[in-house]
Amino acid sequence: MSDEGFTAEGGHGAVPTASVDTAPDNTAVEADWPLYEVFVRGRRGLNHVHVGSLHAAEEKMALRHARDLYTRRNEGVSIWVVRSEAIAASSPAEKDPFFAPSGDKVYRHPTFYTIADNVPHM
Repeated sequence: MSDEGFTAEGGHGAVPTASVDTAPDNTAVEADWPLYEVFVRGRRGLNHVHVGSLHAAEEKMALRHARDLYTRRNEGVSIWVVRSEAIAASSPAEKDPFFAPSGDKVYRHPTFYTIADNVPHM
């Protein structure tokens, strides 16, 4: 028997390679899948925190993949997945002009109030 058309990569013995596409070309399919942003709420946390992104064909798949990728050690109690295209965000470069209107509303900052000594945790 000839060794042509067989490979022993990975130490698993001879595997037939003739008429088998061995190139990892699954990126074409995954590139068509939408990108999801993943948010996880930890066991002791009150807020969901952005932990990463992933590609998935649909929402249920995104939830399963997010669970498998980002809560492998039982870190979370709740997962949100949101399509990246559905998120509207301000740009860090526009930070100063975007948040400038709140700077002239000094009444929103408690700098004009005196706190009584018997009021704890203020």
